[in-house]
Amino acid sequence: MGHEFLAGEAVLAFDLETTGISTNNDRIVQIALVGSNLSGEAVHYENLINPRRPIPSGASDVHGIYDSDVKGLADFSAHADEIHNLIENSVIVGHNVRKFDMPMLENEFRRIGRLPPRPKAMMDTLEIVRRVKVARPHNLGSLCQRHGISLDNAHTAAADAAASLLLFWRLIMDHSSMFRNSLEEIERWLIHGKWSTDDSNLGRGLNDLEMLDGLGKIRIDDGHYILAFGRHRGRHVAEVAQIDPSYINWLLSPSGIEDENARKTIQEFLS
Repeated sequence: MGHEFLAGEAVLAFDLETTGISTNNDRIVQIALVGSNLSGEAVHYENLINPRRPIPSGASDVHGIYDSDVKGLADFSAHADEIHNLIENSVIVGHNVRKFDMPMLENEFRRIGRLPPRPKAMMDTLEIVRRVKVARPHNLGSLCQRHGISLDNAHTAAADAAASLLLFWRLIMDHSSMFRNSLEEIERWLIHGKWSTDDSNLGRGLNDLEMLDGLGKIRIDDGHYILAFGRHRGRHVAEVAQIDPSYINWLLSPSGIEDENARKTIQEFLS
């Protein structure tokens, strides 16, 4: 089903509302973590946070949080322990979470003299839509609308976190063939854009895998087919079909895979 790589993991969607877009200089005004913990119990954590500075009107116009909403509330330091406990060693889901939300959070921890939490992995839905070639625009609202996900309270942390989690599940269901590796390998693919060909990262080397064709151009790994030659060496056939369909057309010709039975097997797998 495509969910196996998340079995037994705490999975939390994460979103922030802030005083601005600078991860170095701006501050958090709202945080939400939505999902499930290691026991499978639902998690819904949402808090307003006093940034100890005025919230610019432009930021308030976006998320609807004003100075009066946070006046008298605790600052980030009062929430740090609970946030750290939730995020540490969890799989974090979010839209642009790797480049915005996590760096912003990490800097808040450093300002209070604390080491930031370390997620087990980050599944960034912005990275995913780019890797699986979803058409633009790639902002969360447009993607949710395209995939039939309600986002009635856009730009509140909890609503955006929940929407990104639903979008994540929809993407891995729609592109399940791309999510059949380990959690570590999937994150590496999201960051770098290709499956590692390093045998130490793949576990068994390509040459250790069963051959589909007589020349070993296609290898079989737990029911999946991996290219063992050419410019896409080490990539799953299903991934290459997404990113380079012309190469697949060539591969399925006698010039690509000479073995007719192997060609038919790949054609049936991709149909």
